[in-house]
Parts: sequence; C-alpha cells; structure tokens
Amino acid sequence: MPTIFVLCALLLSACTTRPPGIGSPVDWSNLQNWESDNHGDVWDGFLKSCEKLGKVRWREVCELAENSENMSDAEARAFFEAHFEVHPVYAEGGQTEGLITGYYEPLLKGSREPSEEFRYPLYGLPEDLLIVELGGVYPQLKGLRLRGKLVGNKVVPYHDRAQLHDNPELLRGAEILWVNSLVDVFFLHVQGSGRVRLTDGTTVAVGYAGQNGHPYQSIGRVLIEMGELEKDEVTLFTIKDWLKANPERLSEVLAKNPSYVFFELKEDQAEGPVGSLNVALTPARSVAVDRSVIPLGAPVWLQTTLPDERQSPFDRLMLAQDTGGAIKGHVRADVFWGRGDEAEMLAGLMKQQGRIFVLLPKGYPLAE
Repeated sequence: MPTIFVLCALLLSACTTRPPGIGSPVDWSNLQNWESDNHGDVWDGFLKSCEKLGKVRWREVCELAENSENMSDAEARAFFEAHFEVHPVYAEGGQTEGLITGYYEPLLKGSREPSEEFRYPLYGLPEDLLIVELGGVYPQLKGLRLRGKLVGNKVVPYHDRAQLHDNPELLRGAEILWVNSLVDVFFLHVQGSGRVRLTDGTTVAVGYAGQNGHPYQSIGRVLIEMGELEKDEVTLFTIKDWLKANPERLSEVLAKNPSYVFFELKEDQAEGPVGSLNVALTPARSVAVDRSVIPLGAPVWLQTTLPDERQSPFDRLMLAQDTGGAIKGHVRADVFWGRGDEAEMLAGLMKQQGRIFVLLPKGYPLAE
C-alpha cells in the first residue's frame, strides 16, 4: 500500500477513536434490560442525592423529583426517561467495558479499651495531619486535596502504613477502638467503613474520616507479583487465607499498601454507612466511582454479571454516591452490597467486566 494511503488510514483511525470519558447521548434502547428493572427501588436514594446536588444543572430536575414521592417502578422509569439522557462511558481507545467490583460493611470484634485480645487500634484523624484544599488556590484543581504534615515551615508527606505500624507513638492518643485482628483492620481500611461488636454486646459503626495521602496499592496484585497467588484465584477470601496462614510475613505484605485510613465513630447506624456524597448508601443500589469521570450523585446504569456459576446478568439503575482509593478509571465501579454473609460473599468474589452509562439531565454540558 502506498505510504500516502497508510498515512490517511492512520489519521482516519485516530480521528474516529472515541476519547475516554462520558460520550454523547444515545437512545434508551441501548440499556440492556432497562424496562425490567425495579426503578422505584432507587427513588429514595435519588432524593438523598438531590439534597447534595445544589448545582444549577441539577436544580430543576431535583425539584421535580422532590415533589414526586413514593414513585412506582413505572412512574420512576417514566421520570428518568422524560428528564434525563443516556450517556455511555468510554475507556482508553474507545473501549466500553471495564472492571466492576464490590464492597460491603464488615463486622469486627472490638473493645473500647485495649487488652491482650484487643490490641490492634482503629485510629481517628491525627492532630498533625494537614489537609490542603488545592481548589482554593487553583480552581482547576477543585476537589483535589493535598495531605501531609508540617516539619519546620515545610509540608512533607504524611507517614505511610509501614511507618505508622512500626512506630505506634506516631498516632498515640488518636485511638478510638481496639479490635482483635490486624487482618480485619486492614480490610476495614479497604472497605472504608464497618461495624464493631463490643465486649458489652453493643455494636457501633465506624466511618471513613480521612486518609494519609499515599496511593492505594492492591495487596492481591502484590501477592500475584510475589508468586504467592495466581491472578484467576485472587479474591477477598484467598487473600485473607494467605495472610492468616503467613503471620510472619503479614507486616511485610501489608506495608506494600502505603495508604492508611482513619475513622470516626458513628453511633447511629440504622441507615447504613455514609458515602463520599455524605448520604447513607443503599445496598445493591449505591456504587463507588471515579468522581473525576462521573459526577458524584448522578444515576448510572450498570450492565455486568454476578460472580456466580452462571455469571447471571446484573443490569440495574444505581446511584454514584461514593468513591474509593482503588476506584480509578473511566469504566470502573464498585457496587455496595450492604452487610451480612451474602454481602461479604458478593463483594469478595466480584471482579466482573461491565459497561457504565451515566444518566444526566437533558442539556447537561459535558465540559462542566
């Protein structure tokens, strides 16, 4: 083929490749099994999202929603179809599929006082942790935060997981509870919130209060690179089993994830944990996303499968009400499954491929 034709072909390919991010509106018929979902199940959660969506672009549609309580499935579906448009989300190279995982609200055993059994602390925000809102100086960085500590007159990175583990004095006085398993502490950090059953029989909730500013590193990936687990066998349960079977290497492996999470006590836990949007999450209807791609609070249509033997379809309307250190990328989502054994099973096994569509109010400017 002559060089000029090769060049033209390459240029045409480059021009027709969709950029990553939210695409132009498509027809509702692109949503697989849209009409068979129970749309009314998401209505209360959508009203909660509206309480936090104060932008002009959301105000009109949220005011209409707030005047329409107790919607049936058919009425809720008609509302979304009348006031929203469907936007597919694309990854690099125009890919439409990405990784869909799950998380849940774990239950730990703990105490308000340390003891030989309960010797692993959960920490609240330390007093020396600085959080700098970068958007106050650089508007283009709105929503981004710098975390660190002050040394002299300089802000330096905060202590990573290994430093905090090796030197308990660094967080002395910030303890809020003590639990009986370092492995459970680590996975509470991964989930971001949970409950702790205390020695007096009561249960308290702990929620995400902050993080040390270091990037999240998957321990599953670490164990694969070490040759300890095969890629296709990595789940929450195989990782836990390996860590418990190798206590002499526990600190070494956990330190590979420098990210460290701080918590706060949440005495009222009736509605479940609160996500990044600052509303209570709804099991199997709330999802964590990368907020740099998908507007926090937006309804999203998820097309994926369940981690069962049949790979059963899981196509439903969700709400982008949370974020997470590991949830980065364009077509990337983390389904909140709630609490209990079934929620743990689904969250622990879920690593499916799936598609994401964002529902945005008609005329919503994608450049916003």
